Amino acid sequence: MPAEESSAGPRGDRSRATAAISRALTPPLLTGAGAGAPVPLGPALRVRSATGSRRPAAPRSGSRSTGGGPRAPRGGARRIQERMRRAWDRPLTAYYLILGAGLLITVLGLVMVYSASMIKALELDKPGTYFFRKQFLAAVIGAGLMALAARMPAKLHRAFAYPLLMGTVFLMVLVQVPGIGMSVNGNQNWLYLGGPFQLQPSEFGKLALVLWGADLLARKQDKRLLTQWKHLLVPLVPVAFMLLGLIMLGGDMGTAIILTAILFGLLWLAGAPTRLFGGVLGFAALIAFLLIKTSPNRMSRLACIGASEPGPGDSCWQAVHGIYALASGGWFGSGLGASVEKWGQLPEPHTDFIFAITGEELGLAGTLSVLALFAALGYAGIRVAGRTEDPFVRYAAGGVTTWITVQAVINIGAVLGLLPIAGVPLPLFSYGGSALLPTMFAVGLLIAFAREDPAAKAALAVRKPGVRWKTMRRRVKKRPSGER
Repeated sequence: MPAEESSAGPRGDRSRATAAISRALTPPLLTGAGAGAPVPLGPALRVRSATGSRRPAAPRSGSRSTGGGPRAPRGGARRIQERMRRAWDRPLTAYYLILGAGLLITVLGLVMVYSASMIKALELDKPGTYFFRKQFLAAVIGAGLMALAARMPAKLHRAFAYPLLMGTVFLMVLVQVPGIGMSVNGNQNWLYLGGPFQLQPSEFGKLALVLWGADLLARKQDKRLLTQWKHLLVPLVPVAFMLLGLIMLGGDMGTAIILTAILFGLLWLAGAPTRLFGGVLGFAALIAFLLIKTSPNRMSRLACIGASEPGPGDSCWQAVHGIYALASGGWFGSGLGASVEKWGQLPEPHTDFIFAITGEELGLAGTLSVLALFAALGYAGIRVAGRTEDPFVRYAAGGVTTWITVQAVINIGAVLGLLPIAGVPLPLFSYGGSALLPTMFAVGLLIAFAREDPAAKAALAVRKPGVRWKTMRRRVKKRPSGER
């Protein structure tokens, strides 16, 4: 039988059909257009034919590279840095930092006040929880003030500035009236409210200066008056000096230093010229020098910087025993409640020198945690002040950040023996309701300003349950009543 006829029949028809289908499915880059026609090549085959070599196979996971430069590490420090940068750039970063750091400092402060004040309360024939209960009550009231400040709009804060300033000045004048004001540790800065409660109006002067000064500078900026040095100084500097004078009448130089720092912070944010800023700073330094030089008590405190011995007459007793407390803490401390210095060795263990007791009981890890929380709070405040376009928010946020940061630096620096003992409490941490209430309100201010950022406001709106529920209702289709 001829070869052509061998494919006849059903089997030959099936083979011819299979060949036709295979030719139809073959890609055009492998088939020619006709007899002797050049075969068109795809992009990959054109590159391969031009180079004359195939793409090298990817090395296996277990193989080592034999040549070339060092391989770039996957992830590693660069990936971690990128993730941290993205985390810092999120809209709600400042909001969560202020809220979290403020609450953590306050809660840790309550724990340390209870531990540091227990022996002091027993010495005064009081229950061991005497100072803790007062501080806890102030913290509860302060939490309400912080929540209120966080919900108040900026316009209401600006309207609240003038009544607060006038009320604070009235109370500070009332302190100097004989028979009404009280003297505590040589400072005439207290008002007796009845029972175990006292009030220090100068602590509210810090908040009043921040709000009133921010509103004043914001209004002048809107009118483009801050380019003139007279409008920069008047009436901001005279009112600040009036508050400083009322405070110094009572002998509280520590609070006066904080108010001076707030004033310089506001002038710096307002863009005061270098000569004007330096002139005001030099004048304030001259007044501070005269006040320190004419007071033997302040001179003795200045002489205790870096002291390692109590000195003649135990003039540096408190500063030296603060160093002893920190030195005996070690890495992780002696344990909560196990401090030795609070047993009558260290004066004011629950107020000005509570950081020393923290270092003794919680060690270096505890003190570094407190420093990290204050650093986070300060960073968030600077971020809020730097990213806003509202001048009042910028001045108020910068003033609050300056207040809390400078006060923390002065207190911790005195405990470490790097600065003279100024008698200022550690913000949100030390015992004292008069200091805790305005500070928590100021933290609420920062929270409100962080919430007012457009990106943060949009992010918070998305996370609200009502918005999420409405979005889900739009996506889910209604089902028949009988369908499960």
